[in-house]
Amino acid sequence: MESTHLLGGSKKRVKIHPHTVTAKYATQTSYSPQPGIHTHFPQPGDDGYDDAPSFEDFGSFLEETSDRKKLTENKGWPRTLFGSRDKDKDMPLKAQALGGGEESEGGPSGTKGPGKGVGQQLASFGEASVSASRLTWVGLIGAALAHGCLIVLTRLASEQFSLGPLFLLLVRSIVQLLSVAVPLQRGENPFGPEGYHLRLFCYGVAYSFSLCCAYTSLTFVSPGDATTTWRLATTALSATLAFLLLEERLGLVDGITIAAGLCGLGLVLLPAADENASDSPTDPVVFWRCAFGWSLSALAGLWMALALVSYRSLKERVGVGTALFTVSWTGCLLAPASMALLQEGWSWPSNSTALVVVLALAACSVVAFLGMTHALTRLHPALVSASQSLEVPVAMLLHLAVLPLAPSSAEVVGNIMVVLSVLWLVAMKLLPSRGGGRRQREEYEEILDSPIK
Repeated sequence: MESTHLLGGSKKRVKIHPHTVTAKYATQTSYSPQPGIHTHFPQPGDDGYDDAPSFEDFGSFLEETSDRKKLTENKGWPRTLFGSRDKDKDMPLKAQALGGGEESEGGPSGTKGPGKGVGQQLASFGEASVSASRLTWVGLIGAALAHGCLIVLTRLASEQFSLGPLFLLLVRSIVQLLSVAVPLQRGENPFGPEGYHLRLFCYGVAYSFSLCCAYTSLTFVSPGDATTTWRLATTALSATLAFLLLEERLGLVDGITIAAGLCGLGLVLLPAADENASDSPTDPVVFWRCAFGWSLSALAGLWMALALVSYRSLKERVGVGTALFTVSWTGCLLAPASMALLQEGWSWPSNSTALVVVLALAACSVVAFLGMTHALTRLHPALVSASQSLEVPVAMLLHLAVLPLAPSSAEVVGNIMVVLSVLWLVAMKLLPSRGGGRRQREEYEEILDSPIK
């Protein structure tokens, strides 16, 4: 429906549609009636009449379809966690979160007091967020425990059954190839979505390079020192690379907690008193072997930090199953190459006990990868790596259970600092802060009152 309204020196053409209103102004000379020119409004049955709503109907149409009415209107549908069950079935998640009414379990409340429905919505949002955070941190702690078991199993397979570390890496990579069933079952490309093949390949290469360097270092230094150095370098470098590449920063409390954990790892790496008191000359070959092993551990930390940051940038497009398959097939390529480069021979499990140890090692590696990679979709890479530092005290306790050797005082203090830092980090992330709900409610009401939605 079109109408022409003449005001002074301008002509206004208003075009009304059920969804849009278009107004055009054209400047002209002062109006003077001309013969044969008149204003005409189409009537029902005339050409151009499209059953458009009138001005009054159009106002009510805007009121009925406004976002504010959707946010505050009472409805009779039963409530679910993020809103009504039937009405919001086909709406996206964000629209469901904003479209919940103010009704209670039994029906509409009848009052629209300030913040009545907002409080209920914020409570449901908070419960869902805390629940997801709890699952994330449970997965992270489980991954840390699996990493600790992985260290002990690798040491057991290497010392008791003479299985090379790189051979163990190759076996776990081959077993993890079964993860290709996850993206295939979901109808996804196992090599990543279109346009992300190269970035996913670089992520897999970085992760596999890290594992190759870490497992190779076990040949030159003790597993405890290699693992501690690897974790320390990964945590410190992931915080730096996340800031430089992704511009993700750590909070003050998070930074202090991570620094305390790093100090604990540094104490674990301090040599024992009997090693400091030895006056015998050091064999140059032994010295350079240890230096090479420590360098490989630090290099493994660098590659792992790059891998964590890379997946953090791909988390919106690449699932955990696709990431596991990528790490597996790149590991199957790089592990034999590393074995050939270092001339490490093939060694097969000689009995059923060794085979069980190898399969348990592969299972622990899968659990550790899934928990850590899933947490990267929600948490900072440095927080993920810092939580995995719990593997060091876990490995120490398991090793003491198998081979009772008294640890040094610095090692005990360092492990206690690592455990306390991880527990404090989990507590700070899960415990609700006082006044946080009120602050969120005020921000939510400010959005409702804003003229720009």
